[in-house]
Amino acid sequence: MRKKAWLAGFAFVLGTAAWAPADEWSHRYPLKGRPELHLRTDDGSVRVEVGEGPEIEALVTTLGSRIAEGEVTITESQTGDRVSIEVRLPQRWNTGFGFKNRSVKLLVRVPREADLDVRTGDGSVDVEPISGKVAIFTGDGDIAAQGLRGDIRLHTGDGSIKAEGLEGRLQADTGDGHMNVRGRFDALDLRTGDGHIEAEVERGSKVGEAWSLRSGDGGIVLRVPDDLAADLEAHTGDGHIELDSPVTVSGTVSRSDVRGKLGAGGAPLRLQTGDGPIRVARL
Repeated sequence: MRKKAWLAGFAFVLGTAAWAPADEWSHRYPLKGRPELHLRTDDGSVRVEVGEGPEIEALVTTLGSRIAEGEVTITESQTGDRVSIEVRLPQRWNTGFGFKNRSVKLLVRVPREADLDVRTGDGSVDVEPISGKVAIFTGDGDIAAQGLRGDIRLHTGDGSIKAEGLEGRLQADTGDGHMNVRGRFDALDLRTGDGHIEAEVERGSKVGEAWSLRSGDGGIVLRVPDDLAADLEAHTGDGHIELDSPVTVSGTVSRSDVRGKLGAGGAPLRLQTGDGPIRVARL
């Protein structure tokens, strides 16, 4: 009897999942110049890809809810080359029995040269190579970026950040998560409340203004080319400092504090962690 009841319940779950509604919405926006794209969603993942031709192509897919009034709603507008898309979920997002796999996904294809502003309350963000002013904010989710160039701002309240092949100015922070970045930088500001930081600075980078890498609780590994010039300031509250790259030491040196010069010296390069080791290594 119990076995039959269990099988009946399992069949009900499968049947209910199969009945879960799904929907799709798409739109194309023709462009005449450099696009400025603004994306907003309160709960959903976002992926930005490089498309073909002078247009923006947007696709929204849902699982467990329809795109309709009272359910998932989409507000969009275009003024010249400025495009805004906002995806909103119902206030009571039903995650009850049989509907645990609800999701909203936003896929956008844009020209390689574009300014981008993405904000999601809860969801991951994945961005392919784009050149321009790029700002990505998520309240809870991972950020992955590849090949971005320009002025780059990445923020997640809770999640990891992985960004590779970058070129330009980078400011990135996470409230709780690891960070791994690689690129040629003109400015670098990395912060995590809880997690390790691994940064690889490619040849051609310049510390023309203060750089900062800070972790509240986690280790820091910084790999630099042999031609990078900066005044190094490293401190760990509970850990040790290891220097593989040649550093001309000046001032007080201890297990947890180092001040010195990389190359000929220059603007400050500050590394700080509350709890964890710090390592400066040569590429």
